[in-house]
This record gives sequence, C-alpha cells and structure tokens, in this order.
Amino acid sequence: MSAFVDSLLAGRPLIMEVKRKSPHGEDLMAGRPVAEVVASYAAAGASCVSVVTGRWFGGTPELLAEVAAATTLPVLQKDFLTRRDHLHRARDLGASAVLLTAGLLTRSSLTTLVDGALALGLTPFVEVTTEAEVAALPLAEHCVIAVNNKDIKTGEKDAGDLGRSERMLPHVLAAGTRCPVSASGIADPAVAAHLVRTGYRGLLLGTSLLRAGNVADWVSEFDTALGRVPAAEIPVVVPG
Repeated sequence: MSAFVDSLLAGRPLIMEVKRKSPHGEDLMAGRPVAEVVASYAAAGASCVSVVTGRWFGGTPELLAEVAAATTLPVLQKDFLTRRDHLHRARDLGASAVLLTAGLLTRSSLTTLVDGALALGLTPFVEVTTEAEVAALPLAEHCVIAVNNKDIKTGEKDAGDLGRSERMLPHVLAAGTRCPVSASGIADPAVAAHLVRTGYRGLLLGTSLLRAGNVADWVSEFDTALGRVPAAEIPVVVPG
C-alpha cells in the first residue's frame, strides 16, 4: 500500500510543488505564506504535494515539516537523499515519499535506499533520465518512476525536453511501476493533458505553477484539455 500512489491514481494526476526559488534564483513564493500556497493547491485539486528542501532552491528540512503540518495530502520530499538516516528524517518530518535520483546514485546505493524507504513505509520516487537507469531500477513495481524532463547536472536551468517523457514511457511502463510520472518543464495545461492521455499517471508541476496567476484557473484549463476524464478511467499505454 502506498498512500502517495493511491492518492494520485484516485484523484487528479497532479503533484503540486512548494519551492522557494527557481533554478535561476527567482523568488517563487513572492511573500506568500507556505500554508496559503498549500491550501491553494488542495483547493485546486492536487492529489499530492512536493516540497523542495534542497538548499540550491532555498529549501530547508524545516520547510518539509511546515508543508506536512499544513495538509493532509501525501507529501514528497525532494532533495539529494543519499543515506538511510536521510530517510528516517524524512519520515519523521512528515514525508510520505522521498526523491531518489538514479543518475546520482550507484546501483548498490539506490537498492539500499529503495529497500530502506519501503521498510519505513515511504514511497521511493525514483527520478530517471535514461533507459539504462530504468533498466537498473530495483523493485520498480513498488516505486514511482519519474522521468525528469530537465538536466539535473546543470541545476535544471534548461527549458526541459518534454519529448523525453514520451520517448521514455514505454520503458518506464515495462519496468512494472503502477505510477509513471512526468516531472519538470510542464507549463502548458494542454501539454499536461497530452502527457496524461499518453499514459502518465502523475505530473509534477513546480516553477510554472508557482508563477501561475491562479492555480485553480490552470487546473480548470487542464481539466478542459483532458476532457474531464476521471483519473481512474484514463487509459494506460502498455508497450507491446
């Protein structure tokens, strides 16, 4: 059982992110209290909330605790987690899921962290950018596999390659995950709807959503583009 995955599959396939700064240093919160942003996400229909605690984006571990205290939605911690004690702290601060970046971890370390997360009741949210990373992923059926459309090696300062999500989807599905996610670089509600129709069961929306004038309006455009198909009825493309 995964509260994080179950919430995504049962509701809108939207993970909305709390992040203090953009990759270029822009203040994304613009003076808004964390609780206000989180409440706007819940009201707009988010199924899960992501919180970036990495210092590169102005985050702190305390931000995770603040977000978790402000919502009953499952919360993902996004940071470069590399040790088991990081997982324990994430759970203690209120996380339901933890980001594990395949491209920054050895295969043995990734296996250790996936096992450790599952043992603590946390959902491993494994970020990938290549087919090889997907193929090497342990226990994929128990993980969220998230295709990052941006380049982490340049601090995600690029515009993003949404074509990567389309190219990678058959390999992600073949690995056995219940919940493929497309992450980063998704600004247009119509593009977001297209990714869901393609077969993604979750979308991680960060900088672009925080820049949006009205989150509810963005989601309304997404619903319209999607044809208001309930998440449970969205077809999943299975590779032949």
